[in-house]
Amino acid sequence: MNARFTDPSGSEHEVPWLEAAGERALEKCLPVRLFPALKGRRWAPGWYWSATDERLVHYGSKAMRTQVMMLDRDPRVVALACRPVELLWRGRGGKVVVHAPHLMARLADGTGLLVDCAGRLGAGRRLVSRAMHVEAAATAAGWHYRLVGPPPPVVEANVRWLSGYRHPRCAGAWLPAVAAAFTVPRALIDGVRLLGDPIAVWPVVFHALWSGVLTAPMDRVLSERVIAVAPQAGAAR
Repeated sequence: MNARFTDPSGSEHEVPWLEAAGERALEKCLPVRLFPALKGRRWAPGWYWSATDERLVHYGSKAMRTQVMMLDRDPRVVALACRPVELLWRGRGGKVVVHAPHLMARLADGTGLLVDCAGRLGAGRRLVSRAMHVEAAATAAGWHYRLVGPPPPVVEANVRWLSGYRHPRCAGAWLPAVAAAFTVPRALIDGVRLLGDPIAVWPVVFHALWSGVLTAPMDRVLSERVIAVAPQAGAAR
């Protein structure tokens, strides 16, 4: 299996996959395919500002945007990109099969994660078939692979709300105080009232929930009565 990618300078390369996975910073590469805006399509490509590596990430669909957002909040992820690498292998009859996984993330342990995004109707047969080859390639390189569908609606809605407060400017000078206020589990509104002006404190609380300074159940509607706690006070991303 080979890997094809375009480095940050715009130069194209094709090398054996294991070489690319082990020696190249694929998360820094340019997208191997453009994301065209198609007439009649409900969702157009766009850009997402990643708090993980503080840069814009180009996505091609709503499903990709959602998964970029979920990876951006994952503390194990240190960098991410959309379609930075294309895999090539020979299928039936010797025909060359080309597949570019939708997302790639670099993990804190140095390994990589390849992700393909299925829509709400699920993955098609072609994607499922190709996923088996990509998973085998990822395993051979000591990487990981996921074929994922949309997260539960409540989880997606909560994370999407918190993503609006992902920028470091939302942390402000209040973050240590917010962490200290939740060293014991308490309702969000109780912690906010304990700290002072809600208008000043709420954005910091939401940033703390995004970055992991505070934790709360994401499978419940995020309301002022949700119980939150600071497992590692001050451990902001």
